[in-house]
Amino acid sequence: MAEIRRARPEDALEVAGVHVRAWQRAYRGLIDADFLAALRPEERAAGYAFGSGDPDAPETVLAVEDGAIRGFATFGRCRDEDAAEVGEIYALYVDPGSWRAGVGRLLLGEATRRLRERGFEQAVLWVLLGNEAGERFYEAAGWGRDGGERTEQPYGVISRVRRFRRGLR
Repeated sequence: MAEIRRARPEDALEVAGVHVRAWQRAYRGLIDADFLAALRPEERAAGYAFGSGDPDAPETVLAVEDGAIRGFATFGRCRDEDAAEVGEIYALYVDPGSWRAGVGRLLLGEATRRLRERGFEQAVLWVLLGNEAGERFYEAAGWGRDGGERTEQPYGVISRVRRFRRGLR
């Protein structure tokens, strides 16, 4: 079973590899194929800020097994104006080779535990519309749609997303 640890700056390229492979697999048919094919871990790695000493900064935890990063979760204070006192899971991605092995559940549990320790009583996360597997995963863990939907432009691609919410107490 994977172990959880905080991400460090030197993990950036390996985390980016997980991130890219997960997007390319999970979002196939939901995001432009040429965009997904052009994703490069080297470009994505530069955007991470692991190891900040700021207690209010987003935190990233990793699931590591046999010396390899199998997935990651990034979380912190919610960025939505209508949920300022709520925690948020900004990202949760598992390497496709480790899907359905409990890594996602482990990361989700750790992220919600740490948000609860920070004093948040609720948390939200956003799921790409059409990502039915993602929605089923979060619903099975007690998350539910809260009615929020918006258009985002992560990494330059326009996407529609749906918000899920859950109590942490």
